[in-house]
Amino acid sequence: MGKHGENADRLFGENVPPDELLREISTSLFASLPRADQRKKGVEYVRGLLEVPGRKSIRNIASLIGGRATDQSLHHFISESTWDWAPVRHALARYLVPRLPVEAWVVQDTVIRKAGQHSVGVDRRFVPAEGRVLNAQQAIGVWAASGCRSSPVDWGLHLPPTWIDDRSLRDRASIPDSTEAETLSDRAVRLCVGMVADWGMPVRPVVLDAGALNLPMLVDRLGRKGIPLLARVDPSVALLVSDAALTGHRGSATMPAGDVIRAAAGIRQPVQWREFGSYGRVRTGLISSVAVRLPLGLTGRIRAGGSRRLALIGLAGTDRPSEPELWLTNLTEPHPASLLTLFTQLERVRDDYREVAKNVGIEDYVGRSFDGWHRHMTLASAAHAIAVLSSPGQVWNGRTDGRADRARSGT
Repeated sequence: MGKHGENADRLFGENVPPDELLREISTSLFASLPRADQRKKGVEYVRGLLEVPGRKSIRNIASLIGGRATDQSLHHFISESTWDWAPVRHALARYLVPRLPVEAWVVQDTVIRKAGQHSVGVDRRFVPAEGRVLNAQQAIGVWAASGCRSSPVDWGLHLPPTWIDDRSLRDRASIPDSTEAETLSDRAVRLCVGMVADWGMPVRPVVLDAGALNLPMLVDRLGRKGIPLLARVDPSVALLVSDAALTGHRGSATMPAGDVIRAAAGIRQPVQWREFGSYGRVRTGLISSVAVRLPLGLTGRIRAGGSRRLALIGLAGTDRPSEPELWLTNLTEPHPASLLTLFTQLERVRDDYREVAKNVGIEDYVGRSFDGWHRHMTLASAAHAIAVLSSPGQVWNGRTDGRADRARSGT
């Protein structure tokens, strides 16, 4: 095996000191930065994100590195410099693909609370998960995910109309003139398609929670690019049954997804799966799969989405047989049980966001600069990658991962 493959295997299977990993990853990560001083600051910033206790502000990072003069230079490096974050993210993705190794690209809708009105993109937003209005930024992140680890590789910041249409706000945040209004769904598709088409990343299933996203548009645009999709959907999503096994419902009027799975109770099969990959507990339950299509009326102008063959999968644990998770996918050939590890990736990413990303400062940028936000998120993603690759089976806050402890003890 070549040197690259040996190194990837070593990182996947063994703990590697963060400093050693930072030195190694920085060579490829910052190769696109034109000046040596920029590459040096990039390493210093990532080290600060990993080592500074508490809030990872530029000032706190500077105090670790070299004081007030460093504060000013780091602020310029993040918020006012001209280096392009896109090649750095591309390099991070290339580094991660063989080392996790990547089984899925997980799209996560990310809400970042803010205290004031000055941070770029901040707005009053209703957040369904919280059931209330929050003062926050909203972003879309794409994560590289394996069975037991995940790490973000690309980000998009959602700008509400107040930031798109107000010239003074755009100027204050240096929002590029090319930045136009787009929905979270538009951005999610652009990020996923760009990773495959522009970055040359391997095609892997895109896993997401459809939630408030435009499901027909996602099905159509990702399907046209040949990108597999697994979307967790709400029981109220309307579908057309096209499955011969449900003869009494096939070709009838639209049915809510929850009713479709209830009608398929007779074709459920027992199944076992492990939560969060190799560190999770084994669960048992029932799975069913029904061939469906999206009603043409739901696709609007994207009428082709209604003709795509899809599978609606219901997965219910034995502890909650009447409350199945519902997944819609264009992966219609594999047996649904073979997709079970992919279903756990949403929780994997949510867990890693809470336990790792927050601890390396993913929410800590408070500047007004649009470019500064993207540069900070890029370097925080690099710090996250180092954290998970240097501590397999652990979280990045000094505590052993409880899932690993439970698995070893058999509880």
